[in-house]
Amino acid sequence: MKRASLLLCLLACWLPLFAGPLSLSHTQGKFSDAEIEATIRAKLAKSKIGKDGFQVHVKDRVATWTGATTVMQHKGAATRMAKAAGAIQVVNNIKISGEAGLPRHVQVKAGAPQNEP
Repeated sequence: MKRASLLLCLLACWLPLFAGPLSLSHTQGKFSDAEIEATIRAKLAKSKIGKDGFQVHVKDRVATWTGATTVMQHKGAATRMAKAAGAIQVVNNIKISGEAGLPRHVQVKAGAPQNEP
């Protein structure tokens, strides 16, 4: 367990060196609309929620999502993704459609009746 923690720590320290230099806006924590949108699109392309076909637009560092999904958790994931990319606010207009969030019915097989004493 300690070995895995050490490996993750080393990876976290060395990874930025291979990712290339950060722009001035990255070091100041202020990202342009284009940078935020590009980061979101790159994350979206690698993510499971990318298959939902969501659209995102960034203006004044506010990310606006549109689209639809049948997986309720994908809406929240989109919000978290935009904030992690540097958006200061997120307007999430993603609609939950179909049977998302409805309880699933589980069929339970009845066993042999038990004899009570």
